[in-house]
Amino acid sequence: MRQFAALFFSLIALTTQAAEKPNIVYIICDDLGYGDIQCLAPETSKIPTPHADQLASEGMIFTDAHSGSSVCTPTRYGIMTGRYAWRTKLQKGVVTGFAPCLIDAERETVAGYLKEQGYATAIVGKWHLDFQYTNAETGEAYTKKTHKKPPVGAKIPDGPLHRGFDYFHGFHHARDMEAVIENDEVIEMDEVVNMLPRLTEKSVEYIDSRAGKDEPFFLYVPLGSPHTPIVPSPEWQGKSGLGDYGDFVMQTDFVVGEVSKALERNGFADNTLVIFTSDNGCSKAAGIDKLANQGHIVSAHLRGSKADIWEGGHRIPFIVRWPGKVEQGSTSDQLICLTDLFATTADILGTELAETTCEDSVSFLPALSGEPIETTRHGVVHHSVSGHFAYRQGPWKLILAKGSGGWTSPTEKEMPKDALPAQLYHLGKDPGETTNLYLKKPEKVDDLLALLMEDVRRGRSTAGSAGSNDVDDINLWKSGQ
Repeated sequence: MRQFAALFFSLIALTTQAAEKPNIVYIICDDLGYGDIQCLAPETSKIPTPHADQLASEGMIFTDAHSGSSVCTPTRYGIMTGRYAWRTKLQKGVVTGFAPCLIDAERETVAGYLKEQGYATAIVGKWHLDFQYTNAETGEAYTKKTHKKPPVGAKIPDGPLHRGFDYFHGFHHARDMEAVIENDEVIEMDEVVNMLPRLTEKSVEYIDSRAGKDEPFFLYVPLGSPHTPIVPSPEWQGKSGLGDYGDFVMQTDFVVGEVSKALERNGFADNTLVIFTSDNGCSKAAGIDKLANQGHIVSAHLRGSKADIWEGGHRIPFIVRWPGKVEQGSTSDQLICLTDLFATTADILGTELAETTCEDSVSFLPALSGEPIETTRHGVVHHSVSGHFAYRQGPWKLILAKGSGGWTSPTEKEMPKDALPAQLYHLGKDPGETTNLYLKKPEKVDDLLALLMEDVRRGRSTAGSAGSNDVDDINLWKSGQ
């Protein structure tokens, strides 16, 4: 009888523990600007985003959240690993597939960590961290020289299933979007216009499949929209009155509503942490100037857009809903980075992480209850498409570039040779980055530069034993000094 009672109470304890672990749904858009969401920029956003707005009304808006880079691949590497991607061989730009995975097989990912903690893990959407396509019979790797698109039946030996996920449905990146992948195989070729509806359906389908199961789940939904190709479905065309981009943003917002309904329908809503964000700022392919002429400002009050080292390149929407944990309609102005997911999940679950993992990740869990973030990180490192660096601490931001460091004019090539080598801004007084204080505040320049150099040298930006970068020579001054 005692053994039965002990077993009974043990099972009760395990069930209770499982119930206390929240489900985590992480929706990240592709090239969605800070000013594209109405509740973030009500005066300058003209695209209806009712579902993101509803999520914000039920949770918390972070007004000073940043992607790990102003372009796609490095940001996604940071989310998965809690580590800046410029510590790898990827010093600029993005990856293009048909190559070994950028995440080393020995490096733990947030998905792998959550799987170890008893979570079911799934990705529905865009990977864009490289993987190989191989011949199912011979195991030989396909190359871009021999195959413009990966063939149906091609196997993937180093994709999401080999980096911590139980399930994958989606694609590698925009130029290979026709190739639909499930788990570790290319299963079909489809028109790109069908991808966003497919990801919406599969996300909902996955949530529905978790009904009645005891284990919590982590659902990572990296959408491919509103990135190019900008292809709103026929039923969404003309909805915004602002052209294809506005329509595509509305269709992207619709995903948030469908996911929210699925969570509610299955009884998951009250025990699910939902995060909605973007991988970088809005792309010029959206027609930024035309949208501005129609009254819609994609970066709101911020300077620049995708690829830039200015705020419009990497300050992104970040909305969190967690019923009972996050106050409805609340706002946080604390500085966070998308690399912070890993440390935050560990904090939520009350576990210790090895010093050799998520070296640039800090838990933002305290901020969700309105408390100050406890951090050993001195600041946040920003990075542009061309590899230009910036360092942010408090209201101060040091940029090691003469111009945008990206695609917005003036670019580095457009700047005169005798231009100042760097930029310093006080974002509290000058969020639009209009007044360069580089010459007026040399002590602050020196302080921030020293912190950046130390973060690079130590192989980590958080406390702990020094780590190492994957490359020996990381050039901080891409435009010279």
